[in-house]
Amino acid sequence: MIDINYDFFRDGTTGDLDVTSPTLRKYHKILWSKPLPNGHFFELSDTKKGVYLYHKSELAELFLGSDVITNFYFRKRNLCLLEKVPTKIVDDIYNRGYTIGQSIIFPNNKIDGKMTINGMRGCNSKIDDRFDLTLECIRRFYIGETSPLYDTLLRYKNFFELFDNFIGYVKFFLLDDLVDENKNIKFFLPFDNFNSSPKFSDVEVYLLYIKRVLDFINQRSKRIEKYIQTKINE
Repeated sequence: MIDINYDFFRDGTTGDLDVTSPTLRKYHKILWSKPLPNGHFFELSDTKKGVYLYHKSELAELFLGSDVITNFYFRKRNLCLLEKVPTKIVDDIYNRGYTIGQSIIFPNNKIDGKMTINGMRGCNSKIDDRFDLTLECIRRFYIGETSPLYDTLLRYKNFFELFDNFIGYVKFFLLDDLVDENKNIKFFLPFDNFNSSPKFSDVEVYLLYIKRVLDFINQRSKRIEKYIQTKINE
């Protein structure tokens, strides 16, 4: 049903693979159409015109889109840093492509003309598209604590309510490997409580970040594979 090593560049056309890869869309529909923590079935449809994935029930009406949750920061602003990274590491990252372990869904409809979760987590300088920091914001949201993304998450409260609590959200989206036994985030790099922008101070820090992100992708991919195998057996 799902190949955890399938590279969505294989069938995605030019542009954003979160929009153009039909296989990625199919994988999301298969993975996340399942019972919620409250027992209701979270059914996703890919037939509503102009909508990536759609859910409508007595619980909520949701317009959902795909989002890559790993970022390797191959940007011009990091050029000096990347020049110090061994070519083999950069090539290995490129050769990995974009697989299902790197992806998740969020509501993607704008509310009151304001940014979506995906847009804001990429633009907010305290998050800078880091998924571990995004997940910390989600953790805080569930317990009523503020964060750089609190107002954005609040606009999609009906989505997060579907999972009851933070651990319900984590387990539903198979994010267990980024959370410890005390329900705290396993940050990719030391966390300073959002007091500064998460920049890479040197190449060693960048390489540590890369290692931990790749470890997370591998762990989550195996978790997805195990979940799908269990689903097939059932």
